[in-house]
Order: sequence, then structure tokens, then C-alpha cells
Amino acid sequence: MKITWHGHAFIEIQVDGKQILIDPFITGNPFTKTKPEDFNPDYILLTHSHHDHVGDTEELAKKSGATIVTEMDMANDYAQKGFKVEGPNYGGTVHFDWGDVKIIPAWHTTANVPLGMATGLALKIEGKLIYIAGDTGLFSDMKLVGRKQQIDLAFLPIGDYYTMGPDDAAYAASLIDAKKVIPYHFNTFPPIKQDVNDFWKDVPENMKFTTEIDKPFEL
Repeated sequence: MKITWHGHAFIEIQVDGKQILIDPFITGNPFTKTKPEDFNPDYILLTHSHHDHVGDTEELAKKSGATIVTEMDMANDYAQKGFKVEGPNYGGTVHFDWGDVKIIPAWHTTANVPLGMATGLALKIEGKLIYIAGDTGLFSDMKLVGRKQQIDLAFLPIGDYYTMGPDDAAYAASLIDAKKVIPYHFNTFPPIKQDVNDFWKDVPENMKFTTEIDKPFEL
């Protein structure tokens, strides 16, 4: 599979001819050079309802007919608008021909409307386990994500203010014991400005994985 980090919390996965977008914050994202018209997703995965994660979801799904996968209450809201959805709740998994999506907890709030709970995502694709932490503070149950299989790749927020900062995120990396970690959700807005080296300095060398924004890599 090919994975691309497009800055902030926007991630793209290409697998088996399918395009999967996670938290597609494109318009207004200062890091990506992409535009909504560059994508034709089959699936859109959302961690929660804040604008910098929902992003261009509705425009993309209207154009491509993508299935929106998110927590149950948020999925129901999209279903009422006429979108195709899958809406498992905390702990639930939905199975696709390209892989599995499990909805897991995150410690965070949602938008000021009744759109469910903030979540993380555990993706099982081609035998690999990918942990998308979403917006979250540090919590000990993160270590349970990889209880049956070591996490191959984890995306952890380090911006502080709205999520955990570099110190807590580095501790989270040690908790989850992933093979590789990528810091994300930082430097997008003034309150989450961070020096990424404050995260890297406390992360074991064998876990560190750096990638260029908008440049795909193989997993």
C-alpha cells in the first residue's frame, strides 16, 4: 500500500485500486499543495467533527460517491444528508475488501453540535496495523491498540493546546510500542506551533519515521 501525509491530520491511503482519505482537510490546509479536485475517493474516514478534520468531506463524497466511515452518531448525520455511510461505535469494526476499520477511543471534544464522540482509528490493511490516534490527549489505554499485533505505523498528534504535546506524545510512542511513528497535527495554527525535535528527542531511534508532505511512501 501507499500512504501519503498531506499535512495536519490529512492522510491518503492507496490500496488495491482504492483511494481512502482520512480527515481530508484540504481547503485551508497550509501545508498541502493538493486541491479537492485532485481526489476521487472510494472511502472517507473521519475521526471527529471539528472543521480541520471534516474538511472537504461533503464536496468529495458528493463528487465521487465515497462511503463515509465514522463514529455512529456522526455517520447517522451524514446518512440523513443522503451520503453512503458506515457507522460503527467505540470498539466496533467494519470490514471491507481492502481492509478493516476499527473505531477506538480518543480523549477530545467534538464540534458544538450533537455529532458523537471523538475517535481514533485502527486500520488492518494487507496484514499491517496502522494506528491513527486522531486528536487526543495521552491516556494509558492507547497501549491496548497493539495488544494482539504490534502496530506497524502510528500517527500521533504533537501540537499541544488542543491535543497532547511533544512530551506526552513521545511517552505515548513508548506506550504503544509501534514499529514506526509519525508526528502530525502541529504547526498548522499558532496555538499548535511546535519544534518537532522536542518530540523526536524522546523517541527511540528505531521508531522514528520521517516523510515529506504530499509524497507517498510504501508500507
